[in-house]
Amino acid sequence: MFPVTSTSATRPEFEEQLLPLARRLSQALLTRTFDADEAKAVGAALVDAHCTDPDALTRTLDCVDAYLVLYCGEDGPAEDLRARAARIQHAMAAGFARALRERTLAEQEAIAQAALRAQGVVAQALHATEARFRAVFEGAAIGIGIADLEGNILQVNGALLRMFGLSEQTMQARNVQDWTHPEDAPQTWRLYDELIRGEREHYHVEKAFNRPDGTALWTNLTVSLLRDPDGNPQYQLALMEDTTERRLLNLRLRYEATHDALTGLPNRTFFFERLEKALGAGQGQRFGLCYLDLDGFKTINDSLGHAAGDRLLVEVADRLQSCTTAPGEMVARLGGDEFVALTTGTDTEREVDELAARIMNAMVAPISVDGRELTVRGSIGIVEGPAGERSPAEVLRSADITMYRAKSAGGNRFELADPEADARAITRHGLTTALPTALDRGEFFIEYQPLVHLGDGSVRGAEALVRWLHPQHGVLGPDRFIPLAEHTGLIVPLGRWVLEQSVRQAREWRERYGDGTAAGPLRINVNLSPCQLTHPGLVQDTVDILERAGVDPDALCLEVTESALIGADDDLLKPLRRLAEMGVDIALDDFGTGYSNLANLRRLPVSILKLDRSFTQSMQQFPADPVDLKIVEGIVSLAHSLDLAVTVEGVETGAQAEQLRILGCDTAQGWYYARPGPPERLHELALVDATG
Repeated sequence: MFPVTSTSATRPEFEEQLLPLARRLSQALLTRTFDADEAKAVGAALVDAHCTDPDALTRTLDCVDAYLVLYCGEDGPAEDLRARAARIQHAMAAGFARALRERTLAEQEAIAQAALRAQGVVAQALHATEARFRAVFEGAAIGIGIADLEGNILQVNGALLRMFGLSEQTMQARNVQDWTHPEDAPQTWRLYDELIRGEREHYHVEKAFNRPDGTALWTNLTVSLLRDPDGNPQYQLALMEDTTERRLLNLRLRYEATHDALTGLPNRTFFFERLEKALGAGQGQRFGLCYLDLDGFKTINDSLGHAAGDRLLVEVADRLQSCTTAPGEMVARLGGDEFVALTTGTDTEREVDELAARIMNAMVAPISVDGRELTVRGSIGIVEGPAGERSPAEVLRSADITMYRAKSAGGNRFELADPEADARAITRHGLTTALPTALDRGEFFIEYQPLVHLGDGSVRGAEALVRWLHPQHGVLGPDRFIPLAEHTGLIVPLGRWVLEQSVRQAREWRERYGDGTAAGPLRINVNLSPCQLTHPGLVQDTVDILERAGVDPDALCLEVTESALIGADDDLLKPLRRLAEMGVDIALDDFGTGYSNLANLRRLPVSILKLDRSFTQSMQQFPADPVDLKIVEGIVSLAHSLDLAVTVEGVETGAQAEQLRILGCDTAQGWYYARPGPPERLHELALVDATG
């Protein structure tokens, strides 16, 4: 930069001026929150350091582009740092331009004042003032031109001739009003007319001019009115600063800030600008949006590497771009393997379906990457509707939810947004985010459903069923939040809490009834999720909870669903075997729904089969279906031959209970006996059992 500065400082002195600016740029790159003002201040400081030569800004930005991330961004993601570096360059250019403009305007003001002081010289031909004006006129770095009120160019300086690439004779042969340009702002010539009529003293605009070589010259133009000694308008004075290079640089930085570096597609920033514009369109306008996520892209990245994944994304981007060629259509990359296509107009209900179909068809042909033919599919969520009803964030959220609904349905398809499905997904998300603190706030509680012996009707224990007392949604059953807890991993601490509460309740029951009811001590059944089953602390947690509560292991029965044990290996069964050896009963829950091999029962450490209610629903009425009777009878016979007790769920009628008793089932639970409720309800049933 030193050769293109206008400083009187030596090279070491100039370096000392630049070092603090370099440190500020490094901090701006690495600071957590991007501060554009800091980069703008650095750009302004360059002007203060006399780096005002036309090449100074270009060399500065080239230096920042080449070395800032290389030397200062070693710890951060390269793509994010390059994006921030581009924003820093943009802000530096803006700060540089503003400072240079302010300095230029100050020079222009000084020149204008000098011109005003010299207007008497033009009229009176005073030699001394003419000499001073000529020195300023010829030596200025900005272009200066003087014309009469008819627009005839009278005088121009060398800087202006160099800007236009014209000779003085050619320039003076032109008229000011010949310099129109297609990109002139609407007010440009209105301001000119007002100045010529003497209604304003000056005006400032950004204006383009056509050069003889066909290129555009962009300038900051200030035009001032010069009056004669009597105050009458006499001449017009034009001051021009060449901003062409700075404008091209800003356009380049703008492009880099709004387009994806890998695919060249518009990025999230650009897309949101377009979407916001589409949603703010007038009455009768509609929009359609396709949110695409590639199916199985992570597998390709993990197996073939990120370079192959990038080439795949480039090819997908090209295909998507070929699908959005109609007016009002665009495609953008939001990040990763997520793309979005937008269409606008008055008939987007039909157009967005056609757009989604084109995208799906474009993905059919295999993509060749490193000699491999890769088949790529995608899931698309479609949102369509009238403009002006939803914000961009709401539209994109709905599209994202719909896309995941398509992916959950198997992928390689598109789904239309459904407000009810969106509401359910938003509710699920709200519950998911509230789960971690709900346990700390004590929002969970347990209800107990009695287990009744079918032979004598005695209460043998109860199943613990967790509930969530949500502040907004009220009491939620386990089907609403257990899958979410399993997905987030919260099921482990939640399951531990349920086990602690249930074992403590079992101790209270045993203390109340001594050795138990007439049929023996009461037992508590606690459900065990697949996540808990694979947790390494399962056995130790259970032992600790039983020891702290002072309860024998035979007071506890852990229920594991049949589906969780299908194909289970010895490592998975080892914790259950250890618990069973301690005296904890293991129940195989929902038996009959997992299509497991009955022969596998012999190797499972279970002592109880809980027959799924689907086998016994037909027994609620008399007579029962003979086929169901045979099935249940066979299962009971098999279980008893393996020394397994049989518990039946969902008993709702006396006829059903009697039929199950005849078939040999051991215990049952269901609304016929009692609905899940507080532990006091079990006390009442057990008391009736104990007193006969």
